[in-house]
Amino acid sequence: MRVFVSAGEPSGDHHAALLVRAIRMQRPDVECAGLGGPHMAAEGVELVADLTRLAVMWFLRVILNIHRFVDLARRAERSFLVARPDVCVLVDFPGFHWWLAWRAKRHGIPVVFYCPPQVWAWASWRVRKMRRLVDRVLSPLPFEHDWFVAHGVDSTLVGHPFFDDLEVACGPRTALPATNPLVLLLPGSRGQEIEGVLGTLEKAAVAIRRRLPNARFAVGALHERHARRIAESLRSGVAADLGIEVHAGRTRQLIGEAAAAIACSGSVSLELLAARVPTVIVYRVSGLAYVVQSWFRRARFITLVNLLACRDPIGPSRGVLLPPSAVPPADPEAVYPEYLTVSDPADRAVEHVVTWLSDPEALADVKERIEAVAAAVARPGSAARAAAEVVEIAAAGRPMNRSVRVAA
Repeated sequence: MRVFVSAGEPSGDHHAALLVRAIRMQRPDVECAGLGGPHMAAEGVELVADLTRLAVMWFLRVILNIHRFVDLARRAERSFLVARPDVCVLVDFPGFHWWLAWRAKRHGIPVVFYCPPQVWAWASWRVRKMRRLVDRVLSPLPFEHDWFVAHGVDSTLVGHPFFDDLEVACGPRTALPATNPLVLLLPGSRGQEIEGVLGTLEKAAVAIRRRLPNARFAVGALHERHARRIAESLRSGVAADLGIEVHAGRTRQLIGEAAAAIACSGSVSLELLAARVPTVIVYRVSGLAYVVQSWFRRARFITLVNLLACRDPIGPSRGVLLPPSAVPPADPEAVYPEYLTVSDPADRAVEHVVTWLSDPEALADVKERIEAVAAAVARPGSAARAAAEVVEIAAAGRPMNRSVRVAA
């Protein structure tokens, strides 16, 4: 059995590696090739190229790198012709993966999307492309699965892979020390995210230390390059005297020790949920980006945890002509207070963290809400369930149409 796997984001590389491991457990004879990163390579995937080096955001950055994406798509297609995979599995990274799906389909290769693009949030018209190019979607989230099924997409609910190998996913942590609480600062996994929110995290840390003198701070960075960049900024910034530790590749361990967190929006919110860590979500964009996203975004929140917790996660877009001049309060229905802003949300974030760490009743309340969401969705086994679907499709030579399937 031959499987082609492609992942473009660092998190997608991790999810794809877990999937490959699960496929090997079910089919030891499998041969895996694809586009990805170091995690996939460590699992024995023969990489055509490292796609994670091109993890970019926003339209202009994609345009500037389009020649590289075209070259990678051609190299992948040559791999389709030479190795003739039984199935092509795509993990997130929608812009490039639409090209790859089209190339796989024209060669008669079934296409599976694991952790599919969030077309329900940003571009609902692309569901037509999903129906045309993708044979089966392996949905990580219940409301997402329901949306795909309602729009005629063959979807299987497999759960989110972030819960697969988390020890904390088995239940709440033991009580953390009340003295010297650790506030974890997570600036994101992309360079432009770090640029956008690091100043906010530094300012928030200074204000929290002023009000909670025993608070400790640590930054979780994706890798050493980001860690060096962050450490350099901290040395010359407003938080230089706080002794903030910067760690590369230890985010999961830090989450296990954190009393609270301030994080850039992203799928790391699910790891924080699994560990039951009270968290404030911040994401800063330009005024133009704020206006543009307001006309396209149909998701009520930008944070997956909040979408899982609210009653109506998907609705009409709420376009604006100008961004708000000040940072508005967080939606009270958000389990993780979130701020998608142009202005600096540091002061808002500080109030939440200080309240949680100084008011036992407020902390108990937010943890109760977090526990309710985690108990409903934080179940491991996504990769094993997804692997069973991939193996079945590869063995059949074509997908079986079961648009309302939920993996056991």
